[in-house]
Amino acid sequence: MLLGAIADDFTGASDLANTLAKGGMATTLFVGPQGSASDCNAGVVALKTRSIPAAEAIAQSVDAAKWLLDQGCEQILFKYCSTFDSTPYGNIGPVTEALLDFLGSDIAVICPAFPVTGRRIFMGHLFVGDRLLSESGMQDHPLTPMTDPDLRRWLRRQTRGEVGHVSIDSVRAGPARLISEFEALSKAGQRMVVADAITDDDLKIIGKTVASHKLITGGSGIALGLPQNFRDRGMLSDAMSRLSSVQGRGVALSGSCSLASQRQVREHLKSNPGLSIDPTEVMEGKITVSHAVDWVHKQSAGDPIVYSTADAKNVSNAQAIYGREKIASAIERFFGDLARTLADDGVSRIVVGGGETSGAVVEALQLRSLKIGEEIDPGVPVLIADRNGAIGLALKSGNFGTVDFFAKALRKVR
Repeated sequence: MLLGAIADDFTGASDLANTLAKGGMATTLFVGPQGSASDCNAGVVALKTRSIPAAEAIAQSVDAAKWLLDQGCEQILFKYCSTFDSTPYGNIGPVTEALLDFLGSDIAVICPAFPVTGRRIFMGHLFVGDRLLSESGMQDHPLTPMTDPDLRRWLRRQTRGEVGHVSIDSVRAGPARLISEFEALSKAGQRMVVADAITDDDLKIIGKTVASHKLITGGSGIALGLPQNFRDRGMLSDAMSRLSSVQGRGVALSGSCSLASQRQVREHLKSNPGLSIDPTEVMEGKITVSHAVDWVHKQSAGDPIVYSTADAKNVSNAQAIYGREKIASAIERFFGDLARTLADDGVSRIVVGGGETSGAVVEALQLRSLKIGEEIDPGVPVLIADRNGAIGLALKSGNFGTVDFFAKALRKVR
């Protein structure tokens, strides 16, 4: 294992593993640190630390970094969402600072850009398509509302020190210019440096520049240039593993309330059966996992979807009654228990929408590691694991995927 990555959620881990595999690195996704691993060039450790207290996120992330170094990794990548999902208290900034301290490093690039999905950074500001992050719908995220698109200003609220910046002009001037600017910023005490990036080529320049950095942070786009660094040193095997085929029934589960997920659920419902899960009814015990399981098994046509996806107003109403954390925990537990029960009953293809929901499903299935297969949509690959036989998954961040994602993913996972 040459490159070790720590992802703050499961869809992010899947997204990053997809990028590295496409770059020619034999890549395995690990559900937390495992015993030992030697059959991959890149190991991605999936955690569920995006929305937990910062101290817990730091402890889990440092433990993952220790494990990755024990596997031989020369470089650590901290992966977070391309929409920089966090709050004024963390967890991106505090985890980055802790990893810098643990690795004894004096600088880390901050670059969540992922142009193929419309995430670009210009003058330190994050855009989603042609809108600033704070106008993209992310300002209404139920757990991590992103109300400020200036990544430097947002990070300063989370961290102890100043945050540096390298402009798009500096990036496009090439690695020599960037190296010089990184050195100057480091000497000035700016350990975290936001890097502008608008195209994939910008990300590849940044990737080449940080070849000697102990720590890199960003979205999966920052990994576009990293495989070539190891290839240039003759260290990359370019080995690709063969994946098992997956037979059996499929189901889609959606817990994301993003605008993209709302459109995808509506599209899927045009030709497939769906069961809507009202968070309030879950809290009141009016709808149970057993009810949802029975409903799925009764569907004889199409690919059923069970979803709690709803607009921001409906979600806010439930949160006002029970509290944000209690609602989130109840929905995650519901979908995790549902996925485990369905898998025990023989459902072998499960497509999940939403980062927190995906984490709950993978944890409930008690999977240890997953192999990376074909890309379904940018940032979303097929995942194959062994659970008393092959089980196929797709884990989608709420904002990712085309409008027909669920039907397409269930086909490709087969």
